Amino acid sequence: MLALFLLSFLLSGSVGGDLALALEGGASSSLAEPYELEPPIQAPPGTDIYYGTPGRPASEPAPRLTAADYPRYAKVNNRLAIWVVTQQHTYFGGFVLALPIFCLIIEVMGLLTRDPVAAVRYDRLARDFLRISLIAFSISSLLGVTLVAALLAFYPTFFRYITGVFKSMMGIYAAVFLAESWALYLYYYSWDRLSKSGYKWFHAAIGVVVNVCGTLLLFLANSWVSFMMSPAGVDQAGRFLGNSWHTLHTALWNPFNVHRFLADMMTGGAVVLGYSAFRFLTAKSQDQKGYYDWMGHVFLFITMAALIPMPFAGYWLMRSVYEFRQQLGVTMMGGMLTWMFVLQAIAVGALFIGANYYLWQGMARMPGSERYHRYIKYLLYGLVISFLVWFTPHTLVLTSEEAKDIGGAQHPVIGNYGVMSAKNGAINTMILLSALSYILYKRANKVITAPWAWTGDLVIGTVFCGALVNVLGVSVYGFYLPANVRVGLSLPQALSTLTALIVGLLVNRAILENAHTVGPIAWGKMPVRGQVTLFLLGMAFTWVMGLMGFIRSSGRLGWHVHEIMRDGSPWAFTPGFGFAAGMITFNMALFWILLLGVFWLSQRGLRQAEATEWAWAGRVQSCEGSFSPAMTKQGLLGDG
Repeated sequence: MLALFLLSFLLSGSVGGDLALALEGGASSSLAEPYELEPPIQAPPGTDIYYGTPGRPASEPAPRLTAADYPRYAKVNNRLAIWVVTQQHTYFGGFVLALPIFCLIIEVMGLLTRDPVAAVRYDRLARDFLRISLIAFSISSLLGVTLVAALLAFYPTFFRYITGVFKSMMGIYAAVFLAESWALYLYYYSWDRLSKSGYKWFHAAIGVVVNVCGTLLLFLANSWVSFMMSPAGVDQAGRFLGNSWHTLHTALWNPFNVHRFLADMMTGGAVVLGYSAFRFLTAKSQDQKGYYDWMGHVFLFITMAALIPMPFAGYWLMRSVYEFRQQLGVTMMGGMLTWMFVLQAIAVGALFIGANYYLWQGMARMPGSERYHRYIKYLLYGLVISFLVWFTPHTLVLTSEEAKDIGGAQHPVIGNYGVMSAKNGAINTMILLSALSYILYKRANKVITAPWAWTGDLVIGTVFCGALVNVLGVSVYGFYLPANVRVGLSLPQALSTLTALIVGLLVNRAILENAHTVGPIAWGKMPVRGQVTLFLLGMAFTWVMGLMGFIRSSGRLGWHVHEIMRDGSPWAFTPGFGFAAGMITFNMALFWILLLGVFWLSQRGLRQAEATEWAWAGRVQSCEGSFSPAMTKQGLLGDG
């Protein structure tokens, strides 16, 4: 049973880079003396370190590790080896989690559409990516086996302790993993048998089972991550007290679940963005270009749907970190990891600007979009200004002479934009401007005929202006509040932004309900620079995920398990800024190289499917009368 649990736990792909153990743990390499953490909470033996409830010890105490507890193999760096394996496992695990969700969404879209040709296209798209999911699942399994072997070889004492703490959950985890595996293969191999209209909804129900099991696996695997940062269910000595729910439900478990779920959705979406852009750029026919152009368009919105709530999930996670141990939050956001957050802010800001740029380039395929081109520059101005505020650091890296000239490490002017109050306003503004870009995009090839359109536009303008005024006003107000009060201002800002998004998008959809089309969307006419942007967006998404995993794990500093089990390895220090960025980039590049192999394998048999579908679509169009290539793409790809 232990072997089954270890394999299922690690093959599932949900453990992630945060389980890199000593990879990012340790005191800063720049410090001469060990970093002094806040003293751990003292509690009587047998008392839960977090919940404060009594319990009966059911495991051995956490061992005190020394360098001798970490086997050495020639010149192999244990931490770097584990870092690479866990990060690749994380990437593929997120891909495996997200792709069945995408497949289910697309399959349901095909069931709901009234266009039979579009239904075939949706059905084919979902099945194509489910095929890729099976291949990625196999690679994730191989990486899981490799990770088990690496942990046993490089970190045997820690691995023995952590599996001892979680052994009461082994049977549950193994059962859920096997259920997901069986459901995933059933979902794929029953596609043809259940393709008839009477059974198609039953097939979609199998997809629901797959995704429920996958999400449960993610939540269970996150318990290891949250336990390492915020242990619960154990006493001060690290002995398990018999309450599995406490071990699972730590202080950071819920925010980790939301944050990691959105991150995995972004990872899966990023892979599809890169895939569609690559296939577009290498396509030989206009029909293929149209198909992959449409694919990138669909998945960009799915990925952005995960990116938009990500900052709010991040705020919740960091607030939970501060509430659990203030020192953890200070280390991550105000200490040695501050510049990592600056780098993360630059990457996230670039994602928002890149996604908007793709939308603006996408207007080239939509006749009549010239009417809205004049508004793009104003949206760009707002995005750039918000971006500059978003990544402005609170303090600067200065020499003693430079610090003396400006009166300290904090600049008297731009330093004000480094606090969380200003950054909340910046990211909410970027989200609001991105929503306005989407509204213009949806109207690009439409002629509005609704008699109440002016009133609808007034409603949209009012809610967006009101949200923007509230976001900026609360940001300015936050400058006059202490930090512990200021952090709570993110909630009213998030609510105003969410309200504007929901109201604005729903009203705009109602306005366009009976609008006339200027002309069909010319799928495949996207400029090359737009597809290159899409490919770079996919890579940037995965890079950000690697960076955030590094930051979260580094917050533990010198602990394998915070305040319970110290890291006694020779690698117990936090890598420097440049080295960490280099390792994250290496892992990202390796992941995309492996993906090329996955995409190549997934194409076996796909060319025949493409030929069959296009032949069928041609017969449908010929029965309806004469058609042009533009009409064919319009029928197959929908109106966007």
